[in-house]
Amino acid sequence: MNTSINSNFLKEMGITEWVPRELPVVLSPDEPAPQNRVPQSAHPSNLPEKSSMGTWWFFGGKPQGDAEVLFQNVIRTLGLSPNEWEWKNPSDNLSALNTSANRLPTVAVAFGEKAAQKLSGERDSLPELRETVLALDCQLEDEIPLIASFDLSYLLSKPGEKALLWQDLLLARSVLQNI
Repeated sequence: MNTSINSNFLKEMGITEWVPRELPVVLSPDEPAPQNRVPQSAHPSNLPEKSSMGTWWFFGGKPQGDAEVLFQNVIRTLGLSPNEWEWKNPSDNLSALNTSANRLPTVAVAFGEKAAQKLSGERDSLPELRETVLALDCQLEDEIPLIASFDLSYLLSKPGEKALLWQDLLLARSVLQNI
């Protein structure tokens, strides 16, 4: 994925991007390349391809309009391919969700307080549910971690809180990496 696109999405969400020094710097086409800025061994064509980390399930009211644009930006920023994520309705029968071969989700994200409460079985408000790794309340063999976050439509009315959504997504990614 193009690094400048990711940077633009993060900027749009009001998030400051931090880049570790040991990662190669990708320049925009109009920027002159300083001498020895990116070593040949770190050139993007020489880096290993990103491997799939698992499947993400996103729960909540299906986003529409600007909320759909925000969700697509989240997917792009996370670098997820279409086969790495699915949108689910929180009112679906969770025990009947498709967990067929190699599609078992490893992390679920609930957008909105009602979705988070329904999926986790918890009754706390969203501020108490956020920043906590919950469990998807279903009858599946393996426990599926659930991260509660804000409803996407709410974030459109409070753009300053998009950074909190990013924190929730980073928590979900961290959980996924530690499974």
